[in-house]
Amino acid sequence: MPNVSSITEFLLLAFADTRELQLLHFALFLGIYLAALLGNGLILSAVACHHRLHTPMYFFLLNLALLDVGCISTTLPKAMANALWDTRAISYQGCAAQVFFFLFFISAEYYNLTIMAYDRYVAICKPLHYGSLVGSRACAQMAAAAWGSGFLNAVLHTANTFSLPLCQGNAVDQFFCEIPHILKLSCSDSYLREVWAVLFSIFLAFGCLVFIVLSYVQIFRAVLRMPSSQGRHKAFSTCLPHLAVVSLFISTGIFSYLKPPSIFSPSLDLVVALLYSVVPPALNPLIYSMRNQELKDAVRKLFPYILLKPVIIACLKPSSISSPSLDLVVAVLYSVVPPAEHILICRMRSQELEHTLLAHIQPTINQYSHVLLCQEELSAAP
Repeated sequence: MPNVSSITEFLLLAFADTRELQLLHFALFLGIYLAALLGNGLILSAVACHHRLHTPMYFFLLNLALLDVGCISTTLPKAMANALWDTRAISYQGCAAQVFFFLFFISAEYYNLTIMAYDRYVAICKPLHYGSLVGSRACAQMAAAAWGSGFLNAVLHTANTFSLPLCQGNAVDQFFCEIPHILKLSCSDSYLREVWAVLFSIFLAFGCLVFIVLSYVQIFRAVLRMPSSQGRHKAFSTCLPHLAVVSLFISTGIFSYLKPPSIFSPSLDLVVALLYSVVPPALNPLIYSMRNQELKDAVRKLFPYILLKPVIIACLKPSSISSPSLDLVVAVLYSVVPPAEHILICRMRSQELEHTLLAHIQPTINQYSHVLLCQEELSAAP
């Protein structure tokens, strides 16, 4: 039977057998992926661009958006590519990388959600100490701890899993490389050390869950004691989106790993894996922006820069100076440059923005005028 030295690729679980259903799945996942990128990208831009959102709560929300983008980008693009090209293969190195990055992002996201619960606890239960307990330095340290813990967790499990000899073939019964399904391919009892590592991670995750629950018990007790209904409404508006995200994240993960063996089936495993690896990153931006007026206003202010500037550059170029090379430059200007400029432009004050835009546009206008003048001289020459 094959062992780890002879396995060069794994075969992932296909979503469908017929070509039509494969293309349908590709289109569906492409829509979900683009929606997740758009939603999380808007949150990233809004938090980075607007000074009113430079608070600990939005700093951790920015981290959550980054982790969501990383998490969904680890699993879904490969699944889409396999559905589009009618293949199931993933290389051994690609599978190891997928396991590492998925564990890294999913673990760091869970730790980040735990920190966000602490942030809300301090903001509501200890508002007078909020500045000292959740200052900028403390926020940076807690975020670094979340990312670092996720990295160490990913290194531990990836190294343990892929150091095991694999004797049960190379077919993974999942649409991405997942540790429990890879362990099923291992030889005899050699997977027990990874099982102990998984149990240790479950213990840590349970500790985080207890911390989140206790934090919200204290939060709800403090909110219910508030004399003002407006204060209670504001507190609930701040906490409920985070609680919804935590509930979605934890419930799908628990059901995936702790469901009864009696209801095991590959199709059910596939659906559950989609629920905890794809659905939360796509829904989190919607959940957080649904009742957050500050975030809605910040995102709304981004649209003129995002939508109008590329159209103006592309459509108002004089047709008399059209050329393939110039069209290429303009295409780069409206398709590549704006995403890199958006954060910089939004952070400027209005006066600085005006002067910068004028300085940015003036050389282009002068260049166009020079080209037009040269063309007129050439056409007027005998």
